Amino acid sequence: MYEQKYIDREKSWLAFNARVLQEAADNTVPLLDRLRFVGIFSNNLDEFFRVRYAAIRRLSLSGISGEKYLGGISAHQLIKDITEIVIQQQSESLRILGNIEAELEAENIFIINETQITQKQECFLKDFFTQKLSPELVTIILNDLAVFPVLKDTLGYLAVRLELANDEVRYALIEIPKNINRFVVLPSEDDKQYVILIDDVIRYKLKSIFNIFDYKSVSAHMIKITRDAQLDIDSDLSKSMLEKISTSVKDRRIGEPVRFIYDNLIEEDTLQFFLEKMKIVETDSIIPGGRYHNRRDYMGFPNLGRYDLLYKPNEPLPVPGLSLDGSILEKITKKDYLVHAPYQSFSYLTKFLREAALDPKVASIKITLYRLAKNSQIISSLINAAKNGKKVTVQIELQARFDEASNISYAEQMQTEGIDLIFGIKGLKVHSKICVIERLEEGKTRRYGFISTGNFNESTAKIYTDVTLFTCHQGILKDTSKIFEFFDINYRVHRYKHLIVSPHYTRSKFIKLIDREILHALAGRKTHIKLKMNSLSDFKMIDKLYEASNAGVKIQLQVRGICSLIPGIPGMSENIEAISIVDNYLEHSRVYIFGNAGLTEVYISSADFMTRNLDGRVEVTCPIYDLEIKKELIDNFNIAWKGNVKVRYHSYKLDNKYKPRNHHAPFRAQFETYKYYQNKIEIAEAIPQKID
Repeated sequence: MYEQKYIDREKSWLAFNARVLQEAADNTVPLLDRLRFVGIFSNNLDEFFRVRYAAIRRLSLSGISGEKYLGGISAHQLIKDITEIVIQQQSESLRILGNIEAELEAENIFIINETQITQKQECFLKDFFTQKLSPELVTIILNDLAVFPVLKDTLGYLAVRLELANDEVRYALIEIPKNINRFVVLPSEDDKQYVILIDDVIRYKLKSIFNIFDYKSVSAHMIKITRDAQLDIDSDLSKSMLEKISTSVKDRRIGEPVRFIYDNLIEEDTLQFFLEKMKIVETDSIIPGGRYHNRRDYMGFPNLGRYDLLYKPNEPLPVPGLSLDGSILEKITKKDYLVHAPYQSFSYLTKFLREAALDPKVASIKITLYRLAKNSQIISSLINAAKNGKKVTVQIELQARFDEASNISYAEQMQTEGIDLIFGIKGLKVHSKICVIERLEEGKTRRYGFISTGNFNESTAKIYTDVTLFTCHQGILKDTSKIFEFFDINYRVHRYKHLIVSPHYTRSKFIKLIDREILHALAGRKTHIKLKMNSLSDFKMIDKLYEASNAGVKIQLQVRGICSLIPGIPGMSENIEAISIVDNYLEHSRVYIFGNAGLTEVYISSADFMTRNLDGRVEVTCPIYDLEIKKELIDNFNIAWKGNVKVRYHSYKLDNKYKPRNHHAPFRAQFETYKYYQNKIEIAEAIPQKID
């Protein structure tokens, strides 16, 4: 038996982020998209430190070893290991960024600094600084302050060192404005395009900023702080949940520091000044970096009109038989439909809600909301419905990580419009993606709705792969209505005939489904399990999959992110294979397939196999009854499994080894999935011709 049973969750997540960094290093990826992956890598790392690292740090400071919760490693040791891995990854990201910048220069795109500005650019920047940048700058002289300012963890800062004529050293802080694009596009010269970061524009104008001082030298180096982003919700019963979350989000800005990154060329005295003033000690994660931090901003690097250096966007395809011009409710009455974004259009969801908002027969709309787009069409449609006299009930999750402020704003907007809001259940996040409407037809109430694996968000629907089932199945939708009853009266535990609902039934139901496959295998019947999810970290579910493997069940896992299960180990997991696909789209859908001796069952879900999804959230898993849709989801899984481009193996080595081609032609799963849906359209269009 292999001695290690699980892979640490945090290290597995860091391995996932290394896969994102691999995309930035891949010279088959268009150059500007490689910059985008650098930004995604950095943004992911910021969120990791604000949440997961912060939680481990809290555990470490509590004096608890944490080995029981962390798969056998102490919190103190894990913090050290994480810091070492991150330092190595940061170094690698700097190397990759340097390579990308060199390749951009070969394309006549130059990212310059303050020492490379030409006379023509100087005139442009003088005006830019005076008109746009200077009014936004916050500059603080630090030496004489009684209280050191709070550095925000969403911003970058320039730590300034002034050596005065009398040899006195003064320190200052310049906050890099957040509401100005980090990248300034300069006038082109000789068919060459130039970009400069506002950090360097500030450096270029340091003399102007500090011209009241008589100094011998001035320097500026970037620093960045990451803070504990856990929300501490107070227990004051006189406050509404909206008030509590709002206060907690405001308090987040003064959370404990968990990571400090600095330019490794900073002067030693300047570094020590900031560490001491910010009370950062050696046990915190102190990471030397390059000249620029907040590299997440590269996600918004200007395209400069160079669409040849970007992935060619695929237009979302229509769903055969489901028109955006006709009535969706009428179509759903006859059969179920599946929408697979971004391959197919997310507009079907907003069309469904707009139609319900206007339909005189629709009496009510109920929906759960988790993460929303900046200018949400979903919200507009719901407000429209309320204005048309529909009873609209929205369960909005105020504790959706880092979207709290946005959701609070939307909640206040909906309250003003007369929409009934539900703010969740104490101790449980609502992560389910469900909608049900009630329509009066011939004196009776008939339900229509959709259940999804992803957020109802027009922006993320362009890059996240998710599936949404549109259905008129009255049994499924009656169960869906029961979930809203649970939100309202949550001491009553409902029974569901079709849906699998966390926190009451998901774990036990999946264990029963796996146990059934084990019995089939022991009886010599055909059996298999195919699971697609974002993360797999729950030890009990992993143990059950190990048990199934030992019984002879063939298990295929597509796990995009964390995978604490170790596949392919004789005597433990020899019948389990696990892969991860990281490509242009973010794999986000959860699809669970159980062979069941030839009577295959397929489910879509909002839940991963993580303890929080199984036991600590309201999640919904929905069975697929339509045979055509069931086949489509199985086909999707098999296309991804066949992939040999952008596919990595999960293993105990965390080495992100690519799946070999073995002399096969390149097969890129996301491209092939798009072709699959194109082919479905061609087949649908050909059918009437055959009939004629």
